[in-house]
This record gives sequence, structure tokens and C-alpha cells, in this order.
Amino acid sequence: MESYTSTEILETKRMIEEQGLDVRTITMGINLLDCVNPSLDKMKTNIESKIFSLAKNLSRVATSIEEDYGIPIINRRITTTPISLLLGALKIVQEIPLEDIQSYNDPLFQKYNIKDLKISHEAITSCIEIAQCLDNISEKVKVDFIGGFSALVHKGFTRADLCLIQSLPKVLSITERVCSSVNLATTRSGMNMNAVKIMGNIIHQIAMNTKERNSIGCAKLVVFANAVEDNPFMAGGFHGIGESECCINVGISGPGVIRSVIKDQKKADFETLAEIIKKTSFKITRMGQLVAQEAAKRLNIPFGIVDVSLAPTDRPYDSVAGILEEMGIQITGGPGTTAALALLTDAVKKGGLMASSYVGGLSGAFIPVSEDKFMTEAAKKKILTIEKLEAMTSVCSVGLDMICIPGSTPPSTISGIIADEAAIGMINNKTIGIRLIPVIGKQVDEIVEFGGLLGKSIIMPVKNTSCEIFINRQGRLPAPVHSQKN
Repeated sequence: MESYTSTEILETKRMIEEQGLDVRTITMGINLLDCVNPSLDKMKTNIESKIFSLAKNLSRVATSIEEDYGIPIINRRITTTPISLLLGALKIVQEIPLEDIQSYNDPLFQKYNIKDLKISHEAITSCIEIAQCLDNISEKVKVDFIGGFSALVHKGFTRADLCLIQSLPKVLSITERVCSSVNLATTRSGMNMNAVKIMGNIIHQIAMNTKERNSIGCAKLVVFANAVEDNPFMAGGFHGIGESECCINVGISGPGVIRSVIKDQKKADFETLAEIIKKTSFKITRMGQLVAQEAAKRLNIPFGIVDVSLAPTDRPYDSVAGILEEMGIQITGGPGTTAALALLTDAVKKGGLMASSYVGGLSGAFIPVSEDKFMTEAAKKKILTIEKLEAMTSVCSVGLDMICIPGSTPPSTISGIIADEAAIGMINNKTIGIRLIPVIGKQVDEIVEFGGLLGKSIIMPVKNTSCEIFINRQGRLPAPVHSQKN
């Protein structure tokens, strides 16, 4: 393990105590492929046994590192193999008619609706029971979230994919810790527009099922283009099929630190500003790697990656928008915002790469509206709009994140927003995540409180025009020309 100087230690201590530096999450990734079994009960037993055997000490070890090093670790999390890859082994799922599934992959099939899918109640119930199993074991090992109730459908659906997707409205309304993701586009494969249409309906159903809690179920679902396999952040984290049996990934966050160091640089040129951010990101990443390596050592599990992402909270100094405004943007969303965010994201990534050979995940800057107090304020003033956020996502780490929209927004419009955002990821060969929350019963400009890290937000307006004819076209949006690299 690397040695750290007394100066570095004191500087890190100041960052933690005065500027809100923290380890946002320590996440254990677990491969569950060896848990497959045709019997639902046996598969549940296998899943619970494996997760418990590997993660039983995760929370205790995280707490011991906090105490030994004085470094706050906000969340303990688990990611698993995408659960749809396991569900296909269940006998009840194998009995779903193949012809019915094929119709959802057929670009000439014109009359489909997820509600009409011929999947038995028993098959859907099996998916729900797997999710409840994950929820129960995550509570038992004392982690905050478990990610991986996921499907990868960018090129088409399997029986298990459609079964899992159809179970999401129920799953995300009855579980507390389970997080889900659906990858529906990649640069190499194009975009599955049938999945885009389906997910607009699914998100609306989840919102309806959790309307008594401000449709919070939607906060536990991310729709992706180019999803990464080692993401420790929720709700989109899962343990990819190219990952090892088990590993420790750490997500480090420090927007308050970055904001502090550029606060007094009002007259610095752009090169100087970038260098300051890079050097600070370097220091932050070193701290994250220390925690990851120490956790891996104490748990006797391989170290995976450090994700150095500026992830905001509702604390005043913990704001990505605040950093942009310290750079000279009067209000986030105004002219210059996208350029400032591009500089910030690039400098953070470069600093992380200098500090560690194992930077991964979504490293850069997140822009979740509800979790960033300054972004919420900018949205209240109508300076920050969904259209401006879409432009910003072309240069930041993720995408449209934690955006509340009116509950009356039609499912086809939700699908249209997903398609627009996923296209940015597909064409630009970058990861894009979409986490939209149509809050049932709420209208534009109303405030929604979520609590905890999810914060609060204003309901943002959506253009009142229809894209239903476009969304109802079938098939796959072709991959861009630069996908043909080999």
C-alpha cells in the first residue's frame, strides 16, 4: 500500500472537516451467476447464502475504517450480476411462449403493449420474490442499497428481460433497498426503440404505484445508454459480466473541496483553473484509493475501481452548480454553463487518472437536480430547463438525473425524453443515464420533498407537444457509423 505524508494527511483532514469531503459509497460487487437453478426456492437460497457469506462484514469493516482514519463513509452498498441473466434458468420463465417474446423483437410487429404480454402471473411473481430476497438479504447485512435488478436489452429482449421489466412497478413499490436499471442503447448496437416505448409506460406505472410517496419508486430506476459494468453509484449500479467473482469499488465525492479551491481564483485563466481542479481531484482520488485498498484488505476481497465523481447533496457547499457559479456563471443554466461543466468534468477525470490506474465507474461530475440545492434554485428561476440539462449531459458524467416532471406527462413523452437522451450517449460513445420522476398529482413549480441524499426539487416543465407517432415506430435505431471500429 502507498505511504502518505503528514502534509497529505492534514490536508485531507481539513477537506473532510471543513469542505465536506467524503466517501459517498463503498460498494461490493458480487457475481451471482453460479446461483442459477430451475427452482425458485433453491435460487433464492443460493442468492441469500452467497451474498451473506461475502458481505456479512462489509458494514462493520466500513465503520472500522471510518473510526481508524476519520473518513466519513456515507453508504454501504452491494451490486449484483444483472438479475435477468439468472431469471432465464427458472422453469416458470422458460415456459413463456417464445413466439410472444419474438414479437417484441420484430420491427414489423405493429400492435404490442407491455400490458398485453403473455407472461403468467406466476412468472411475474417469481421476479418479485427474487427482488424481495435481495431486499431482505441487504437488510440482514446492513447495506443501504442493492443494485442489479437489471436487464440489458440494447439489442433485443429475452423472456427473462421482459419478465423482469414487467415486474418493476410492483418491485420498486414494495422494496426499500432494491435498485434497478435497464440498458437500452449502445454505440455498437444502436437503440432498442421498442424498449424505449415500454420504459415510458413502466416509469409511469411505477410513479402511479408510489404516488403516496411522491412517486419515489422512480428514483430507484435508471435507464441507460452504454451502461458501465463497475459503477458503484445507485440506482444504476450492477456487477457486469466481465467483472471478477467479487470486488470492492469505492465512490468518492468532493464538490465542496473543488468549490473551495476555486473560490478565490476569480482572475485565473482557464489553464490555471483546470490545473487547480486536476491537482485537487488527484488528492481526492488518493484518499478514495486508500479506503478501497484498506477495505479490500480487511475483507480479503480484490480491489476493483475508484469512481471519483462530484456527487452533490443538499448541503450548501456540496453543489456542482455552486462550482460552476464560482467559475463565473451567474446562474447555472445560463450561457457558458455547458463549457464550464466540460472543463470541470475533464479536469476531474484527468486528476483521477493521475492518482490511480484503477479509476472507473462514471468518474466526473453528476448533475442530479433534486440533490443539488443550487440546481433546484436555478430551476425555480426558469434559467435551468430540461433542454439546457440535455445539452449539459453531452459533457458530464451521466445524464438527466433526478428530474421531477408533472405526473400528467404522457408515457410517450417520457419515452421521447429517454430517446433524446440515449441518442446523446449512443452518438457520442459515452454513458448516459436517465432518472425521471413523473410525480403523480403534482404540477409545474410545485416542490417535492424526498429526504436524505435525494433532497428536494421543483417540478420542471415539459414541452407540451406529442411524439407518440415517432415512439410508436418499431425496431432499433441503427448504430452510428463510428460504431464500426474493430
